[in-house]
Amino acid sequence: MSASSSIAELLGSPQVVVGFGATTLVLLATTFFYLKNNEGLSDGGAASTSSALEKAEELDSEKYPGGYLTIYYGSQTGTAQMFAKQIASESESRGFHTRVVDLQDVVDNEDQRSISDIATLDASHNNIDVVNDDDGALIRATLAHPHYREGNAMEGRSRAIFLVATYGEGEPTDNAQQFVEMMKSKSGIRDIYKLEDSPGLISVDSCVRMGVEVEEDGEEEKKNDSGSSLSNDMVLDRSFLRDLDFAVFGLGNKQYEHYNNMSRFMDASLAKCGASRIAPLGLGDDDDDLEGDFENWKDNVLWPALTEKFVKGGAADALAAARKDNDGLELPECPYEVEYLKDEASKKIDLDMIQTSSKHYVQAMDCPIVASRELRDPSDPGSTVHMEIDISKHMSSLKYQTADNLGILPKNDSALVELVAKSLGFDLDQLFHLIPSAEESATKHTLPFPTPCTVRDCLERYCDLTGSPRRSDLKQLAPYARDEMDRKALLRMSSKEGKSEYKEKIVEAHVGIGDIVTRLCPSIVCPLEHFIMVCPRLQPRYYTISSSSTVHPKTIHITYALLESEKKNGGKFTGLCSGHLSSLSKGDMVRVFVRDSTFRLPKQPERPIIMIGPGTGIAPMRAILQERSYERKSIGDAQGPNVLYFGCKNRTSDYIYRDELEAFSDEGTITELHLAFSREQAEKVYVQHLLAQRGAETWKLIDDGKASILVCGAVKMGADVDHTLQDIIVQHGGMSREKAKAYLGKLQTADVSALVMSQMTTLSGGTGVASLSAPIPAVPASSA
Repeated sequence: MSASSSIAELLGSPQVVVGFGATTLVLLATTFFYLKNNEGLSDGGAASTSSALEKAEELDSEKYPGGYLTIYYGSQTGTAQMFAKQIASESESRGFHTRVVDLQDVVDNEDQRSISDIATLDASHNNIDVVNDDDGALIRATLAHPHYREGNAMEGRSRAIFLVATYGEGEPTDNAQQFVEMMKSKSGIRDIYKLEDSPGLISVDSCVRMGVEVEEDGEEEKKNDSGSSLSNDMVLDRSFLRDLDFAVFGLGNKQYEHYNNMSRFMDASLAKCGASRIAPLGLGDDDDDLEGDFENWKDNVLWPALTEKFVKGGAADALAAARKDNDGLELPECPYEVEYLKDEASKKIDLDMIQTSSKHYVQAMDCPIVASRELRDPSDPGSTVHMEIDISKHMSSLKYQTADNLGILPKNDSALVELVAKSLGFDLDQLFHLIPSAEESATKHTLPFPTPCTVRDCLERYCDLTGSPRRSDLKQLAPYARDEMDRKALLRMSSKEGKSEYKEKIVEAHVGIGDIVTRLCPSIVCPLEHFIMVCPRLQPRYYTISSSSTVHPKTIHITYALLESEKKNGGKFTGLCSGHLSSLSKGDMVRVFVRDSTFRLPKQPERPIIMIGPGTGIAPMRAILQERSYERKSIGDAQGPNVLYFGCKNRTSDYIYRDELEAFSDEGTITELHLAFSREQAEKVYVQHLLAQRGAETWKLIDDGKASILVCGAVKMGADVDHTLQDIIVQHGGMSREKAKAYLGKLQTADVSALVMSQMTTLSGGTGVASLSAPIPAVPASSA
């Protein structure tokens, strides 16, 4: 039995997610099972425990001297999952038998056998009671499963690697949300933003080879238990994961305030529950070189620590020698197969088989465009477009709240799709179905997108042909190149030594996999299923909805800027999503879904609102102003002041929504309208400059009026506004810089959040809001 197939024993249907009610029934059965079998237990109960664990797999100790290793991932766009698969692909050559587990599968586990096994083991080992809560049963049934332990199930320990991306406001990815909530409860960590520095945290660059154990500190325990870090309904259990060894690597971006917050939380919560660190926490920065950080941690921290601790004697030397002899050009195993079909109706989509990071492919709906107009003056060389999308036929699935995000699934250019198909010998009209390989057949969340579909749909909708591939993608492509020069070029740019060349020739040149297989390395020959495996998935682009759900319940408005730039070779680069949208006309269909946002109106309408949204950052402000205008006219609510700061280059060229903003001002919805035209004078003026000029008035609105501050714009603008607000608090609030920063932090995390900041992000082909956050989202879509 392989690692990939043995995971089937752990995973069940997703009905357990809602409320975990099904697990409660399982626990009742588990308790009965324990009581019934406990009648024959003597000190430790080895006899009945062995019968419960009779399916445990015996590993070939020569092939796998390191034993079992489980890799868990929390991923929003597939990068953490890709890193998990990289570790798994190297594990056999390192002496470990691995399985890769989606963190969603931990909470989806309804396998009564796995829950029963761990409950029986816990009951019989050191007289520990059966785990008596839903969260504990689900977590231990996977993380401490007896079948995947070092040595025998009774005395052995489990080993786990966690690869965790941070998303939104320093929050977990979608597939990790429920697991994080469970770990908050079990670890007693109430506030994920207030973590003590992990004792295992080191700089990735230091590459320390070490294992760190959890230090017991009686005073610190007493402090925690007294309530400073534990909520009243959370009980810290320091022995909950006493039999787990772990290591964590985080995917984040240093541009954002809550850098790698989720990996820090995961590292801290596991340690608080009694698990022991195998290796120090690794942090990857997508603003610099995420892949390089991961490789550094993997090669110089993780594998040395695992080898030193678990691969004994001459086995490590033998494995190292075997790796040296491997040229790395063997074709990788593919986790799925292609079955070509004559009739689409002959196969149905099994949604449980779709990867959680690809669920947007299923959630999205095709909706018609009912309006589209250019917002800039013809004299301006750029383009910003107002678009309206009719959602009236999908109200149940696309219902939105004011200032939510709209996810848009772009399509690759049909000409590029045809070139790729021609180069690789694919029939674009051929219908096919993806089937998990034999080893993956019993595993949920295996397939990357829903099928049946045509090859054309596959290349247009699901394969990222234009985004710059990561260096690891180039390494995966290399074995498929028949020409030695092509192979060497791909391997050279995928290596650590070739990072500069990769940056120049791939990233800065806007080269995608489509360019590589059609133009740069035309000798590549790759079967369809292998191309699907190697090519990154096409990710959605997010735009803040610029319409009020009250005023426009059946349509969604978005505001997007067309992204265009000159290539070094003289060609033109056009953003994928903005380019796709710009090619559509009224009546054309666009595939969309709604994503929740933290951008919300204050619950008390009498509170002031300070809105700061230059450029396309005006989008959520437009939606909020529509809502406030409706409230004033239709409901007659007494409202606090609405203060808007907007900026652009010139009032005659790119002052978008000018007529609407002036109308809101004339009717009294906008109390103060402050405009920064950066190019109308010798010295550039931005919104943060106007904000600073009105420091006293701003402080009065914040301190006396309890104003909500809404900010949406570019990363640098967001940082400048944050710094300006700190200056205002220091000058007019009489605080130190440190206290001013803490004051803003309290506004951002309060239940009646007074400060919500956002960031407009360019996502390899579209300008849109990656997420709405306080103060800036933690990971852009390209990183998770």
